[in-house]
Amino acid sequence: MGRVVLVVAVIGLGVYAFVQALQADARQLRVMPRWLWVAVILAFPVAGPVAWLLTGRQADTAISDERPLGPEDDPEFMRRL
Repeated sequence: MGRVVLVVAVIGLGVYAFVQALQADARQLRVMPRWLWVAVILAFPVAGPVAWLLTGRQADTAISDERPLGPEDDPEFMRRL
């Protein structure tokens, strides 16, 4: 029973890291490009996902596009009214 739980945990961690690596914004990636992260996650079933979770992406910081969300947030638009 313990082996089954361990195998399921490793598979779940791998799937989670794989999906997160595919969905991560390119600006959030650290150390390696996305394709290399995916290869590492698939090649090393335990070390790859752990490395991704520890060093692969930036911490949960807000990424600013530096553009207004709507017309009322754009000072240039409001000046033209």
